[in-house]
Amino acid sequence: MKFVAHEDVEAPIEFVFEQVTDFAAIERSALRRGAEVQRVDDLNETRPGMKWDAAFTLRGKRREMQLELTELDRPNGLVIASRSPNMGGKMVLDLVALSRSRTRISVVIDMTPKTLAAKLLVQSMKLAKGNLNKRFRLRVAGYAKELEDRYKTVA
Repeated sequence: MKFVAHEDVEAPIEFVFEQVTDFAAIERSALRRGAEVQRVDDLNETRPGMKWDAAFTLRGKRREMQLELTELDRPNGLVIASRSPNMGGKMVLDLVALSRSRTRISVVIDMTPKTLAAKLLVQSMKLAKGNLNKRFRLRVAGYAKELEDRYKTVA
């Protein structure tokens, strides 16, 4: 199952890239939303190989997954792979400079079920895909707005 969203941000591509790769801030944001996130690698800089263990509640059930930064193309984007006992997936985040002060963010999340239970979950999600896509696009739009607001405070 695939989710896709595109948003334009009134900020330079370098600023947007620095924000989307500020993993410490993203970890804190996830913790505030009730997820458990723990970094499990010993890398000192942002580069492929960074790993996290995450746990959260989805549809009333605790879900656990491992995340790994598999690709990093400064300042054009990144790829994060996810693994859990039931589901695999990846998130591709692409950045395109539309001008010196405008950047397009494209986010693609692709989930692949591994078990029958996960296939049933994905099937039920497909029935509500329109609503889920809308919520995903709104979430990406909200994040883009946050990025714009942050840029206005530092510019």
